[in-house]
Amino acid sequence: MGASSEVPALRRGLAILTAMAGRAAPVSAGALARELGLPRSTTYHLLAELVAAGFVVRLPEERRFALGVAAFELGSAYLRADPLERLASPVLRRLVDEVGCTAHLGVLHGGELLYLLQQRPSRAQTLVTDVGVRLPAHLTASGRAMLAHLPAAQVRASFPAGFPSRTERGPRTLPELRRALDAERRLGWAVEDGHVTGGFASVACPVFGPDRWPSAAISVTFRHVCEPAGRSGCGATWPELAAAVGRAAAEVNEQIGGRR
Repeated sequence: MGASSEVPALRRGLAILTAMAGRAAPVSAGALARELGLPRSTTYHLLAELVAAGFVVRLPEERRFALGVAAFELGSAYLRADPLERLASPVLRRLVDEVGCTAHLGVLHGGELLYLLQQRPSRAQTLVTDVGVRLPAHLTASGRAMLAHLPAAQVRASFPAGFPSRTERGPRTLPELRRALDAERRLGWAVEDGHVTGGFASVACPVFGPDRWPSAAISVTFRHVCEPAGRSGCGATWPELAAAVGRAAAEVNEQIGGRR
Protein backbone atom coordinates (compact mmCIF):
# COMPACT_ATOMS: atom_id res chain seq x y z
CA MET A 1 0.00 0.00 0.00
CA GLY A 2 1.43 3.37 -1.04
CA ALA A 3 1.75 6.46 1.14
CA SER A 4 -1.10 8.21 -0.70
CA SER A 5 -3.56 5.46 0.31
CA GLU A 6 -2.19 5.01 3.85
CA VAL A 7 -3.05 8.54 4.98
CA PRO A 8 -6.83 8.33 4.32
CA ALA A 9 -6.89 4.90 5.99
CA LEU A 10 -5.14 6.35 9.04
CA ARG A 11 -7.62 9.21 9.21
CA ARG A 12 -10.55 6.81 8.98
CA GLY A 13 -9.05 4.64 11.69
CA LEU A 14 -8.64 7.66 13.94
CA ALA A 15 -12.23 8.70 13.17
CA ILE A 16 -13.39 5.26 14.33
CA LEU A 17 -11.42 5.56 17.57
CA THR A 18 -12.79 9.07 18.16
CA ALA A 19 -16.36 7.91 17.57
CA MET A 20 -15.89 4.98 19.94
CA ALA A 21 -14.34 7.25 22.59
CA GLY A 22 -17.50 9.34 22.55
CA ARG A 23 -19.69 6.37 23.43
CA ALA A 24 -20.34 4.95 26.87
CA ALA A 25 -20.96 1.41 25.55
CA PRO A 26 -19.60 -0.95 22.87
CA VAL A 27 -20.77 -0.26 19.33
CA SER A 28 -21.46 -2.38 16.26
CA ALA A 29 -19.50 -2.04 13.04
CA GLY A 30 -22.71 -1.18 11.20
CA ALA A 31 -23.44 1.71 13.53
CA LEU A 32 -19.91 3.07 13.06
CA ALA A 33 -20.20 2.74 9.28
CA ARG A 34 -23.45 4.71 9.26
CA GLU A 35 -22.22 7.44 11.62
CA LEU A 36 -18.94 8.00 9.77
CA GLY A 37 -20.30 7.51 6.26
CA LEU A 38 -17.94 4.60 5.53
CA PRO A 39 -18.57 1.44 3.51
CA ARG A 40 -19.22 -1.55 5.78
CA SER A 41 -16.34 -3.51 4.20
CA THR A 42 -13.94 -0.63 4.90
CA THR A 43 -15.19 -0.33 8.47
CA TYR A 44 -14.68 -4.06 9.13
CA HIS A 45 -11.19 -3.92 7.62
CA LEU A 46 -10.18 -0.94 9.76
CA LEU A 47 -11.63 -2.52 12.88
CA ALA A 48 -9.66 -5.71 12.19
CA GLU A 49 -6.44 -3.68 11.98
CA LEU A 50 -7.27 -1.82 15.19
CA VAL A 51 -8.04 -5.11 16.94
CA ALA A 52 -4.70 -6.53 15.80
CA ALA A 53 -2.92 -3.46 17.18
CA GLY A 54 -4.74 -3.66 20.51
CA PHE A 55 -6.62 -0.37 20.18
CA VAL A 56 -9.99 -2.12 19.82
CA VAL A 57 -11.37 -5.39 21.21
CA ARG A 58 -14.07 -7.48 19.55
CA LEU A 59 -16.95 -8.76 21.68
CA PRO A 60 -18.18 -11.72 19.61
CA GLU A 61 -21.20 -12.59 21.75
CA GLU A 62 -22.52 -9.03 21.48
CA ARG A 63 -21.28 -8.52 17.90
CA ARG A 64 -19.85 -5.21 19.00
CA PHE A 65 -16.51 -3.50 19.47
CA ALA A 66 -14.97 -1.55 22.37
CA LEU A 67 -11.76 0.38 22.97
CA GLY A 68 -8.79 -1.80 23.86
CA VAL A 69 -5.86 -1.64 26.25
CA ALA A 70 -3.61 0.16 23.77
CA ALA A 71 -6.06 3.07 23.62
CA PHE A 72 -6.03 3.27 27.42
CA GLU A 73 -2.23 3.17 27.52
CA LEU A 74 -2.00 5.94 24.94
CA GLY A 75 -4.36 8.14 26.94
CA SER A 76 -2.48 7.38 30.15
CA ALA A 77 0.81 8.34 28.52
CA TYR A 78 -0.67 11.68 27.50
CA LEU A 79 -1.92 12.35 31.02
CA ARG A 80 1.52 11.54 32.46
CA ALA A 81 3.33 13.88 30.07
CA ASP A 82 0.84 16.79 29.90
CA PRO A 83 2.85 18.40 27.04
CA LEU A 84 0.02 20.57 25.81
CA GLU A 85 -0.74 21.98 29.26
CA ARG A 86 2.92 22.68 29.97
CA LEU A 87 3.35 24.58 26.72
CA ALA A 88 0.04 26.45 26.92
CA SER A 89 0.14 27.55 30.56
CA PRO A 90 2.52 30.54 30.14
CA VAL A 91 0.76 31.50 26.90
CA LEU A 92 -2.59 31.64 28.70
CA ARG A 93 -1.06 33.66 31.52
CA ARG A 94 0.17 36.29 29.05
CA LEU A 95 -3.23 36.29 27.33
CA VAL A 96 -4.97 36.99 30.65
CA ASP A 97 -2.57 39.85 31.34
CA GLU A 98 -3.29 41.29 27.90
CA VAL A 99 -7.10 41.12 27.83
CA GLY A 100 -8.06 40.91 31.53
CA CYS A 101 -10.42 37.95 30.99
CA THR A 102 -10.38 34.36 32.16
CA ALA A 103 -8.62 32.12 29.62
CA HIS A 104 -9.07 28.38 29.04
CA LEU A 105 -7.45 25.53 27.17
CA GLY A 106 -9.88 22.78 26.18
CA VAL A 107 -9.93 19.57 24.16
CA LEU A 108 -12.71 17.56 22.54
CA HIS A 109 -13.78 14.28 24.06
CA GLY A 110 -16.50 12.92 21.84
CA GLY A 111 -19.33 15.43 21.97
CA GLU A 112 -17.97 17.13 25.07
CA LEU A 113 -15.43 19.87 25.72
CA LEU A 114 -12.99 19.05 28.50
CA TYR A 115 -11.22 21.99 30.17
CA LEU A 116 -7.54 21.23 30.82
CA LEU A 117 -6.29 24.64 31.94
CA GLN A 118 -7.73 27.84 33.35
CA GLN A 119 -5.92 31.12 33.99
CA ARG A 120 -7.83 33.90 35.75
CA PRO A 121 -7.23 37.60 36.30
CA SER A 122 -6.86 38.81 39.89
CA ARG A 123 -10.53 39.82 40.17
CA ALA A 124 -12.21 37.16 38.10
CA GLN A 125 -15.84 36.20 38.52
CA THR A 126 -16.70 32.58 39.30
CA LEU A 127 -17.39 30.51 36.19
CA VAL A 128 -18.68 26.99 35.60
CA THR A 129 -15.82 26.41 33.14
CA ASP A 130 -13.18 25.13 35.56
CA VAL A 131 -10.37 22.61 35.05
CA GLY A 132 -11.76 19.09 34.64
CA VAL A 133 -15.28 20.28 33.83
CA ARG A 134 -16.97 18.77 30.77
CA LEU A 135 -19.62 20.66 28.84
CA PRO A 136 -21.55 19.92 25.63
CA ALA A 137 -19.09 20.89 22.90
CA HIS A 138 -21.73 22.44 20.63
CA LEU A 139 -22.54 25.06 23.30
CA THR A 140 -18.96 26.19 23.96
CA ALA A 141 -16.85 28.49 21.81
CA SER A 142 -13.86 26.17 22.26
CA GLY A 143 -15.86 23.13 21.20
CA ARG A 144 -17.23 24.75 18.07
CA ALA A 145 -13.81 26.22 17.19
CA MET A 146 -12.60 22.61 16.83
CA LEU A 147 -15.79 21.07 15.44
CA ALA A 148 -15.72 23.61 12.61
CA HIS A 149 -12.57 21.92 11.24
CA LEU A 150 -13.69 18.29 11.52
CA PRO A 151 -15.37 16.20 8.81
CA ALA A 152 -19.15 16.47 8.74
CA ALA A 153 -19.51 12.74 9.44
CA GLN A 154 -17.36 13.00 12.54
CA VAL A 155 -19.36 15.96 13.81
CA ARG A 156 -22.57 13.99 13.31
CA ALA A 157 -21.13 10.94 15.08
CA SER A 158 -20.06 13.06 18.07
CA PHE A 159 -23.66 13.68 19.15
CA PRO A 160 -25.50 10.34 19.13
CA ALA A 161 -27.76 11.47 22.00
CA GLY A 162 -28.73 14.81 20.46
CA PHE A 163 -27.97 18.37 21.52
CA PRO A 164 -28.59 19.19 25.19
CA SER A 165 -29.17 22.81 26.22
CA ARG A 166 -28.12 24.79 29.30
CA THR A 167 -29.88 28.07 28.54
CA GLU A 168 -32.36 29.14 25.90
CA ARG A 169 -29.50 29.77 23.47
CA GLY A 170 -27.33 27.63 21.24
CA PRO A 171 -27.86 25.09 18.42
CA ARG A 172 -30.43 22.40 19.15
CA THR A 173 -30.30 20.35 15.94
CA LEU A 174 -27.59 19.11 13.57
CA PRO A 175 -28.60 21.57 10.78
CA GLU A 176 -28.43 24.47 13.25
CA LEU A 177 -25.00 23.33 14.44
CA ARG A 178 -23.74 22.98 10.87
CA ARG A 179 -24.89 26.50 10.02
CA ALA A 180 -23.11 27.86 13.10
CA LEU A 181 -19.92 25.96 12.28
CA ASP A 182 -19.97 27.17 8.67
CA ALA A 183 -20.37 30.78 9.79
CA GLU A 184 -17.63 30.54 12.42
CA ARG A 185 -15.26 28.80 10.03
CA ARG A 186 -15.66 31.73 7.64
CA LEU A 187 -15.29 34.22 10.51
CA GLY A 188 -12.06 32.62 11.71
CA TRP A 189 -13.08 32.14 15.35
CA ALA A 190 -16.02 30.84 17.38
CA VAL A 191 -18.37 32.89 19.56
CA GLU A 192 -20.55 31.75 22.45
CA ASP A 193 -22.99 34.33 23.83
CA GLY A 194 -24.91 33.05 26.85
CA HIS A 195 -24.99 29.45 25.60
CA VAL A 196 -23.21 28.08 28.68
CA THR A 197 -24.08 30.65 31.38
CA GLY A 198 -26.39 33.62 31.03
CA GLY A 199 -24.61 36.96 31.18
CA PHE A 200 -21.26 35.60 29.93
CA ALA A 201 -19.75 35.25 26.48
CA SER A 202 -16.62 33.62 25.04
CA VAL A 203 -14.48 33.68 21.91
CA ALA A 204 -12.17 30.82 20.93
CA CYS A 205 -9.61 29.80 18.31
CA PRO A 206 -8.38 26.29 17.50
CA VAL A 207 -4.90 24.87 17.99
CA PHE A 208 -3.91 22.43 15.25
CA GLY A 209 -1.70 19.38 15.54
CA PRO A 210 1.00 18.21 13.13
CA ASP A 211 -1.68 16.13 11.37
CA ARG A 212 -3.59 19.34 10.52
CA TRP A 213 -6.54 18.34 12.73
CA PRO A 214 -7.62 20.55 15.66
CA SER A 215 -6.05 19.21 18.85
CA ALA A 216 -7.24 21.88 21.32
CA ALA A 217 -8.72 25.37 21.55
CA ILE A 218 -7.94 28.51 23.50
CA SER A 219 -10.77 30.75 24.67
CA VAL A 220 -11.47 33.78 26.83
CA THR A 221 -14.69 34.27 28.80
CA PHE A 222 -16.04 37.62 29.93
CA ARG A 223 -19.12 39.32 31.34
CA HIS A 224 -21.62 40.29 28.65
CA VAL A 225 -25.36 40.96 28.81
CA CYS A 226 -27.33 41.66 25.64
CA GLU A 227 -31.03 42.40 25.71
CA PRO A 228 -33.03 41.72 23.72
CA ALA A 229 -31.33 39.03 21.66
CA GLY A 230 -32.15 35.90 19.71
CA ARG A 231 -31.18 32.33 20.50
CA SER A 232 -27.65 32.90 19.22
CA GLY A 233 -27.12 36.16 21.11
CA CYS A 234 -26.86 39.73 19.90
CA GLY A 235 -24.52 39.02 16.98
CA ALA A 236 -21.38 40.59 18.49
CA THR A 237 -18.14 38.85 17.45
CA TRP A 238 -15.46 40.77 19.44
CA PRO A 239 -12.74 40.85 16.76
CA GLU A 240 -10.16 42.54 18.99
CA LEU A 241 -10.46 39.84 21.64
CA ALA A 242 -10.46 37.19 18.93
CA ALA A 243 -7.22 38.61 17.52
CA ALA A 244 -5.51 38.26 20.91
CA VAL A 245 -6.84 34.70 21.32
CA GLY A 246 -5.72 33.91 17.78
CA ARG A 247 -2.17 35.05 18.54
CA ALA A 248 -2.10 32.85 21.65
CA ALA A 249 -3.39 29.86 19.67
CA ALA A 250 -0.82 30.49 16.94
CA GLU A 251 1.95 30.53 19.54
CA VAL A 252 0.93 27.15 20.96
CA ASN A 253 0.39 25.91 17.42
CA GLU A 254 3.99 26.73 16.54
CA GLN A 255 5.37 25.14 19.71
CA ILE A 256 3.71 21.78 19.04
CA GLY A 257 4.51 21.84 15.33
CA GLY A 258 0.90 22.21 14.34
CA ARG A 259 -0.18 22.85 10.77
CA ARG A 260 -3.52 24.29 9.74
